[in-house]
Amino acid sequence: MADNKNSLTKEITKGIIKENPTLVMLLGMCPTLAVTTQAMNGIGMGLATTFVLLGSNIVISALRKVIPDKVRIPAFIVIIASFVTLIGFLLEGFVPSLYDSLGIYLTLITVNCIIFGRAEMFASKNGVVASACDAIGMGIGFTLALFLMGSVREIIGSGKWMGFTIPVLSDNPMLLFIMPAGGFFTLGIIIALVNKLFNKKPPQELGCSGCPNADKCGKAGDCK
Repeated sequence: MADNKNSLTKEITKGIIKENPTLVMLLGMCPTLAVTTQAMNGIGMGLATTFVLLGSNIVISALRKVIPDKVRIPAFIVIIASFVTLIGFLLEGFVPSLYDSLGIYLTLITVNCIIFGRAEMFASKNGVVASACDAIGMGIGFTLALFLMGSVREIIGSGKWMGFTIPVLSDNPMLLFIMPAGGFFTLGIIIALVNKLFNKKPPQELGCSGCPNADKCGKAGDCK
């Protein structure tokens, strides 16, 4: 029982730091760069993605034994798109300002490689509880990354944060940080700091042997 709890805890915590989808695995770059001009937008996109990730992981895991292998990709897309449509209706009805801020990027959650990647790599091969824990961890990691990105860009780029005006910075904002170039610069700095903090080094070889997920996909010995 203790081992099972430790395993589920590991599935949740891995996505926050060790396998953070944005800062470590470099997935979901489009929404990361596009919507993080404000911290609140980052939180909104992160939570919306977490909702879709959790729902799709649970459903795909529950149906993994009945979905034919030949149609698994279309089936995954239909399931993911259904949850994206649901979260879109909820945000439009209850948080219209956030819905407008996220715009088309909310719809593009359907093709977010984080969600599809977890469906293909994890949910389709593991039980419902483990898949739910995996989704929660990855969702939290994604949300924290977007919140951090949004906070840095909003504070430096506009002199505000979560509706509060910051003295001095609000009088001399660096508008570069709320522009696309500022997004790339901020993301690069944060990734560099994360790598330095956890002493991560780039793989010495290309291919599966240098991939942190090679042991999970089962193809580590097939790729050179």
